Amino acid sequence: MPYFRLSEAARLLGVSDDTVRRWVDAGHLRADSDAAGRKVVEGSVLADFARTQAREIPDPTAGGRSARNRFVGLVTEVVADRVMAQVEMQCGPHRVVSLMSAEAVRELGLEPGVLAVAYVKATQVVVETP
Repeated sequence: MPYFRLSEAARLLGVSDDTVRRWVDAGHLRADSDAAGRKVVEGSVLADFARTQAREIPDPTAGGRSARNRFVGLVTEVVADRVMAQVEMQCGPHRVVSLMSAEAVRELGLEPGVLAVAYVKATQVVVETP
């Protein structure tokens, strides 16, 4: 099982090293010591903690959908020509880019600053490890 130093855990969680130290000191996040005496967090413990800390932005749309991977965020950029458009969104820490028709962009009123929901439904997802 991989172990992560507190600074690495902080980077993965998107917080400061001090925040991770406070969580460890308060007993919210379990840490061990490595052979050099440095505090480390086991990978599975960090993954569970990350899941519980995730802050999902409420989906403003109504109704049920089969797509499970929804990202709520703000449109940050739209590049369009007469036929096609590229729409970029910032959804929490995630940048989502979509290619769609320019007509769809106009109909949806997509422009920087608009709140939108990106639905991802794919038959393949590529996963890499460092």
